[in-house]
Amino acid sequence: MTAVALTIGGSDPSGGAGIQADLKTFHQFGVYGEAVITLLTVQNSVRVSRVVVMPQDLILEQLAAVLEDIPPAAAKTGALGSAEVVEAVARAAAGFRFPLVVDPVMVSKHGLSLLPEQAMRAMGGLLPHAALVTPNVPEAEALTGMEIHGLDDMRRAARRLGEMGARAVLIKGGHLEGDACDLLFDGAQWLEFPAARIVTRHTHGTGCTYSAAITAGLARGVALADAVAAAKRFIHEAIRTHPGLGSGFGPVNHHAEVR
Repeated sequence: MTAVALTIGGSDPSGGAGIQADLKTFHQFGVYGEAVITLLTVQNSVRVSRVVVMPQDLILEQLAAVLEDIPPAAAKTGALGSAEVVEAVARAAAGFRFPLVVDPVMVSKHGLSLLPEQAMRAMGGLLPHAALVTPNVPEAEALTGMEIHGLDDMRRAARRLGEMGARAVLIKGGHLEGDACDLLFDGAQWLEFPAARIVTRHTHGTGCTYSAAITAGLARGVALADAVAAAKRFIHEAIRTHPGLGSGFGPVNHHAEVR
């Protein structure tokens, strides 16, 4: 049977991030992808000039239609855009019978906020429904109120996010100095996923793509640690082999080999 994965997030018309990146990644991992759109953006590799959040009733109707007919084996969230949408998705997620990966997208690659401060606080209500939350360092700092300067700080923040309800936490270390080492805490064990840093401006959509790859693995029944390991290899290769598109923060290669 074909594995199905769902993304609940924003649209990037340039195709590098958001639901476009998620669907490409699902396809690359051999998973049928579905998408519930939470917000529309006007953006490319150089700028984001407009964000329009969808009405929460429209978001919930999209979600109900998907669950009614082709329910996924795993789902992820991306940019949610407002406290009201975060709260609506959290209410819906309480009834999910499949793992949910929460990618707490807060700021675009260009520095524009995609999640107002009030909505950041509302994320606390979504975390208890997360099989995994995947913040980068600034997002983990915003969610926990902690400063993160290294691996020990990442461990403390991961424990805090676990206390806030997430069953597992993956903090991505790309914003720190040195190699890009990500830290996974599943409530019992710690796993590190290091990779050599690739110096490039073509990193648009890395967080979306990474979390989508994990979601695809979970949809296929892969154990969490193995899904993260495969996703880490994929995103590293996707950055390394970027297609060189755009004048600013260009997209990664969604055709990268899955290993």
